[in-house]
Amino acid sequence: MSLHREFEFAIETVRSAVQICRSVQSQIDVGRWSKGDKTPVTVADLAVQAVVSRRLSEQYADVPLMAEEGADELTNPEYADLQQQVTQHVRTVCPDADSPATVAEWVGRGQTGVDMNRRYWVLDPVDGTKGFLRKEQYAIALALVERGQVLLGVLACPNLPASLTAPAGETWGQLYAAVRGQGAEQLNLGPGNVITGRQPLRVSGASQPAGADWVERVEANNSNQDITAQIGQHLGLSAEPHRLDSQAKYAVVARGEAALYLRLSLSKSYTEKVWDHAAGMVVTEEAGGRVTDVWGRPLDLTCGRQFDRNRGIVASNGQIHEAVLAAIRAMVPAE
Repeated sequence: MSLHREFEFAIETVRSAVQICRSVQSQIDVGRWSKGDKTPVTVADLAVQAVVSRRLSEQYADVPLMAEEGADELTNPEYADLQQQVTQHVRTVCPDADSPATVAEWVGRGQTGVDMNRRYWVLDPVDGTKGFLRKEQYAIALALVERGQVLLGVLACPNLPASLTAPAGETWGQLYAAVRGQGAEQLNLGPGNVITGRQPLRVSGASQPAGADWVERVEANNSNQDITAQIGQHLGLSAEPHRLDSQAKYAVVARGEAALYLRLSLSKSYTEKVWDHAAGMVVTEEAGGRVTDVWGRPLDLTCGRQFDRNRGIVASNGQIHEAVLAAIRAMVPAE
């Protein structure tokens, strides 16, 4: 089964959406926005989802979209200013966005429901809300899924430097893309979000956890960083983790800079969302890595919008995966 057309379409669609995020983010005054004030990221979320939905409906009208955002704010008169901002940004990519009502229709397509037994797209328009507001790491993530398997995925990481240890400076970021069974690649972005080069991705060759670099999320919800730190000590991970927002963590594992991404919440009621992982998962796996939940179970995409049969995430270079799972079993009470 060839997915070349869908793959190149997804790359181009995500690349065009970067333009919107850069425009919105350039207007953010870092430090001005509180954690509860998500107005800028809401503009970007809705505008990106509208653009991606519009393009998908043009080329793949019979393939539904599962996306994070709803259109309520675009139909409520109380949010007229927000509606105008979103519509203006959408017009920079889709000139036929003639009104907020049209944009709301495009956004709402992502909430119409999908058939788990058929093919559908999955979108997180801006993954990493707080990273976006801090002008740090965020991602635009688009994946194509069929019968529980991710067929392809594209991640845009506009603020990700070529190396996490490189001195701070201007970066244009990268796209990370993969087709199931065909490997993964990194596409470098230049001025104007033009693709300046493509290169294959390969995970780290580290065969032992001790001394390996690793990544985890920035936010310490439910003391999750306490338990991941204990697991790290058990494994002999001497280096402090690189803490990043969004699916940029998957990108760092896929390009071989880190051997492990560990995500574990102590709250048993918390369930991971499909759009937060689908694209990053296939990119990591096609780069030679492995992605499971913390008990070693494959991520089950047949449950709908959440991974109801999974808990947490372990994404690794594959070679250290079993050692990580063993450490988790030793440190975390069994379900």
